Amino acid sequence: MTGKLTRLWATKTRDDEWWSSFVTAPLGILANYAAVEVPWITPNWITAASFLVAVVASIGILVGGTECFIAAALLIHLSHILDCMDGQMARYRRVSSPEGSYYDRLTDQVQVGLWFGAAGYAAFVQTASVVPVFLAMIGIAFYGLRGYAKYVALEIETACDPDYPVNMAGLKKMETVAGLGFGYRANLAWFIREQRKVLAFDEGVFIFMLSVALIFDQIVPMLWIFAVSQLFWGTYKSWQRGKNIGENRKLVLQK
Repeated sequence: MTGKLTRLWATKTRDDEWWSSFVTAPLGILANYAAVEVPWITPNWITAASFLVAVVASIGILVGGTECFIAAALLIHLSHILDCMDGQMARYRRVSSPEGSYYDRLTDQVQVGLWFGAAGYAAFVQTASVVPVFLAMIGIAFYGLRGYAKYVALEIETACDPDYPVNMAGLKKMETVAGLGFGYRANLAWFIREQRKVLAFDEGVFIFMLSVALIFDQIVPMLWIFAVSQLFWGTYKSWQRGKNIGENRKLVLQK
């Protein structure tokens, strides 16, 4: 049992997002303890199931009401647990593929738009104001900008230096510093360090933030936080990637 759990823990993303890191990813590992031995359950099927659950959660937000909001919050978490499971299973079975990674990331992007678009509509129904709709639109647009800026920067850097993706992948390698086989103090220190990631306001933070807002019916304040955080991070990340492109080109010219 311990050996299998150790191998499953090794499939956990080293630099995972906040909330994913210490909640949904570990829950995914526990669920995978049984699922990885079932042949017909494949990573791609889990990706599809995750997206389907995300769509149902969005419908629950649109329907509205306390019961539907709470159900949607639970479904959002279930969707994200499944989202963690597909990659873990692929790495455990050693069947990871570019195609699977593509659809996994694509559905992640779409479901954020669905969740917060639905939240904007639900807040509009509650307040009869279009402000929440615009907040949702701003948040979704600038969250998408974060990913688009990364894609454009990668395309430009690779065109200038074909070895750029390989070099960047080498820089991202991280050592395992916590988990099974590590002591209480090491795991506690890791947990404390992980809390800094809440300021990144990425998908892992959205899972927690949106769920809490639905449970306590505080959608409008959550949308303000969503819009402001994505406006900041989308603008900052885009500027930072443009700056890095300029600096990297200077380094090339100096050779």
